[in-house]
Amino acid sequence: MYSNRLIFRTSTSDEVYYLKNSIFIKFNSKRNVISNSVLNGGFKKDLKYVFNHHLSQENIDYLENHDLYDYLVDLCNNYNFNPLKSTGLVTLALMKNLSIVSKKFKNLEVSAITTAGVRVNAVCAGDNASYYEENGKFKAGTINTILLINSKLNDNVLAEAFMVASEAKSVALNNLKIPSQFSNNFATGTGTDGLIIASNLDSNHSITNAGKHSKLGELIAKSIIESIHVAIKKQVWITHSSQSNVLVRLNRYKLDINEFYDSLNQDKHSFISGLQIDSRKSQNVAITTSILNLFDEVQYGLLDKNVALKLSNSILGNCKSYYVEKLLEYWINSFLK
Repeated sequence: MYSNRLIFRTSTSDEVYYLKNSIFIKFNSKRNVISNSVLNGGFKKDLKYVFNHHLSQENIDYLENHDLYDYLVDLCNNYNFNPLKSTGLVTLALMKNLSIVSKKFKNLEVSAITTAGVRVNAVCAGDNASYYEENGKFKAGTINTILLINSKLNDNVLAEAFMVASEAKSVALNNLKIPSQFSNNFATGTGTDGLIIASNLDSNHSITNAGKHSKLGELIAKSIIESIHVAIKKQVWITHSSQSNVLVRLNRYKLDINEFYDSLNQDKHSFISGLQIDSRKSQNVAITTSILNLFDEVQYGLLDKNVALKLSNSILGNCKSYYVEKLLEYWINSFLK
């Protein structure tokens, strides 16, 4: 069943396989697992398999009238994995865009296996809800990570690792300045993220703390951050370079760009051509970011709007691009006047 499909093996001989539209991991040691999956989620100590599964449009249509739990049970049965011994995640991200990152220190190893899509479903914790209760509905964007730790963690430490991994996901998105699609905030995740963490109960190396001061916490965070960055790049082509753009940064404070173009008393085509060039220049990105920071301060109630308006116009005075200056002028007047 596994012939020519093994793609990764951890130091504890856990095996990662690519099977059709899924990534399956077969444990070769006794594991305790924490998961937010609907299939054997929570804390478990008898699991043999974990997986991440790509949902095709056909799958999504099927799930409109069927239960996700039953779907995952059938999936395990189709792959000859015992569903009572398995837990897994689902996503619209393609498995070919998987990222695997391992971090080591002495005899400690952490491996993060991640898929990520953030263009449509990115959201900030605390944004207005999209639903009260939702059944069988999936959005195009999910960050799924399976984290494998070669050392032994008790359940409380496993829960601490889950917390640190979740915080690291927010750091990864903030590093790329990923905007929420539901507010003016930066995203802290997507609305459908999944996380599975497994430690090795057979290990003689027992760790009692996974917090941010600990080496384990550091390795968890660094592996999560790097794997998410790589997975996002592969899935949706978002990189540090692509985010260094005036238009991309302004998109967090959303306005109808066509209304701005229509307000111009000049040729639209020539203006857009000039703006596309100048929007990538570092000085213009820096000016835009500084002004947006003032927007944020007003939104969070940390700065008076009139003060922010005066400072924004002062910063705008340093802009050497006519195109970017006109664009920022429009945003400033819309949000601070």
